[in-house]
Amino acid sequence: MTRLILIRHGHTDWADKKLAGWLPDVHLNELGFQQAEALVERLKPIEIGAIYSSPLERTIETARPLAQARGLRIFKTVGLGEVRYGDWQGQSLKVLARKKEWRIVQVAPGAFRFPNGESLRETQHRAVAAVEKIAAAHPKEAVALFSHGDVIKAVVAYFSGIALDNFQRISISPASISVIDLGPFGARLQRLNDTGPFQPR
Repeated sequence: MTRLILIRHGHTDWADKKLAGWLPDVHLNELGFQQAEALVERLKPIEIGAIYSSPLERTIETARPLAQARGLRIFKTVGLGEVRYGDWQGQSLKVLARKKEWRIVQVAPGAFRFPNGESLRETQHRAVAAVEKIAAAHPKEAVALFSHGDVIKAVVAYFSGIALDNFQRISISPASISVIDLGPFGARLQRLNDTGPFQPR
């Protein structure tokens, strides 16, 4: 069994304001760096075998303190990268919320493709494929995976048997921890959107 510790990147100035997507130079803000440092203590009780991260700056910055504390390399993994929002990337959420397509993203996201981007189903497919490959490489370890809110929601939905059209019911806060145990007989969700002290079970 592999214990998958899914961690959303820490807070940025873009949070709840704009869709950063794959834009470069979106960094953690002061709160985000504090959250990244706090993860070192929060995860102290857990022996972690490897660290994987989306290649974007904000996830790498969130992973770095833990990697340094554990003496582990960060493996950059494109499959854990943010949703490719296409033409919506960089736009204000207030502006996007006025689009008629916004309603589709909220109530039937499995039916929507971001203009000149990818669909959320494609995001889920690549992220789950990345997670399964990582789990296969670490069959008896706990592994930390740093990613993004919508990507983690899609992964949690898949392994929990939740339809993609219902994945907006899942909340993933900045620097939150969600835990999935994945073994030969399937998956079990152990924690979701946890922002408090973390103890082994």
